[in-house]
Amino acid sequence: MTSTSLPLRPLLAAAAALLLCACAGAVVRLPAVLSDHAVLQRAASVPVWGWADPQEAVTVEFGKQSASTRAGADGRWRVALDLRQAASAPAVLHVRGAANAIAVDDVLVGEVWLASGQSNMEKPLGEKSGQKPVPNHEQEIAAANYPDIRLFKVLRKKAGQPLDDVNGVWERCAPSSIGRINFSAAAYFFGRRLHQQLRTPVGLIDATWGGTRIEPWTPSASGTGNSSALFNGMIAGLAPHALRGAIWYQGESNIDHTDLSRYTGQMQALIEGWRRYWGQPDLPFYYAQVAPHFYHIVRRQAVLDPQAAPRLWEAQADAARIPHTGMIVTTDLVDDLYDIHPRDKQTVGLRLANVALNQTYGRHDIAAFGPAFRALTIDGKQALLSFDHADGLAARDGKPLTWFDIAGADGRYFAGEATVRDGKVVVTSPHVPAPVAVRFGWDEAAQPNLINGAGLPAVPFRSTREFLPQ
Repeated sequence: MTSTSLPLRPLLAAAAALLLCACAGAVVRLPAVLSDHAVLQRAASVPVWGWADPQEAVTVEFGKQSASTRAGADGRWRVALDLRQAASAPAVLHVRGAANAIAVDDVLVGEVWLASGQSNMEKPLGEKSGQKPVPNHEQEIAAANYPDIRLFKVLRKKAGQPLDDVNGVWERCAPSSIGRINFSAAAYFFGRRLHQQLRTPVGLIDATWGGTRIEPWTPSASGTGNSSALFNGMIAGLAPHALRGAIWYQGESNIDHTDLSRYTGQMQALIEGWRRYWGQPDLPFYYAQVAPHFYHIVRRQAVLDPQAAPRLWEAQADAARIPHTGMIVTTDLVDDLYDIHPRDKQTVGLRLANVALNQTYGRHDIAAFGPAFRALTIDGKQALLSFDHADGLAARDGKPLTWFDIAGADGRYFAGEATVRDGKVVVTSPHVPAPVAVRFGWDEAAQPNLINGAGLPAVPFRSTREFLPQ
């Protein structure tokens, strides 16, 4: 007995190791975005997904619903829940596999939005290296006690191909959490407005990286390559977590000496790429036009003239023609033209939320857009401008209208005198007896004062693109 037992020990140890490995491989797991304190979108088909052994049976339970499936050959599994009638109170998401069970605690059902872009979306409420805090930041942080608003901060990561997960955890919105994780101020104010107006839980996902261009946030046709490094590392792994929509604040790093009209197509590629990846072709996408800043002074090597920023503004405004998109204007939110990070992110979040409330949630009583150029007509020496969203056209400060330029056939622009008359803006100049074109806010430093009755600023524009920049 003794002689035969000794040789069996290594065999038994090996068998135990194999069994342990088999059990470890069979452990069902979930993506980071399906973790404690998560928010699931209130919708008819909400994905719950993860990984297990190939062909392993998986059961998902949430509230009164239950769904079962088997993992595919790649180990990935997915079910869908109908959460249209789900209660808003916290519940537990149960996931069971062959060898383990997961209980995801404190899960809410409400509205989920993804916030992305560069530093003006990334900017937190408080201090950040090289950036001033938002106004009244200490009071805002102290008041950020909203347990039904949940925050998910995606950690920075680049990847050469789309990853199936991201790094991050959900946090209840509280003074102790929002500052600690440096959560996006614009996204927080956006979510707070939705929470207060809709009276429902709100989940906010912050996937931002300062100083980045739009290209790496865009999925490439092949799905691989460094050109999509930020999409691959910080966006792809969030899908297919159901979203109500996305908000975006980016463009500063794309202002350079290149043809800035390309940015419209780049926006379309990003928006449509994200929509395809989520399988949501009508995913709402709302964004902020970049703010005035002395680009050609602060970044002389990259930005050659003070009209580069307006050319990007024009491309951003053109992108609003993409279905289910909307743009807010920020020309009135800058207190220091040398600072590329305007401090007032509360108004940015408020305006983005008002677009979402108006367009996505059908709250048409909430004004969402400022005056937008519609048409130019000429009456002798006068140029008459008509606008969409023009009810109550006025000067914000009660002074004469600013930043209207007028040109004749020679393409030479002169500062114009502008007044509101019968719901239109009339522009004249003694230097232009036969006007053919008008432009508005056409300078990187322009902070014009034309607003509508809702107090929303007008979109910078030029009535013709035939003239070369002066």
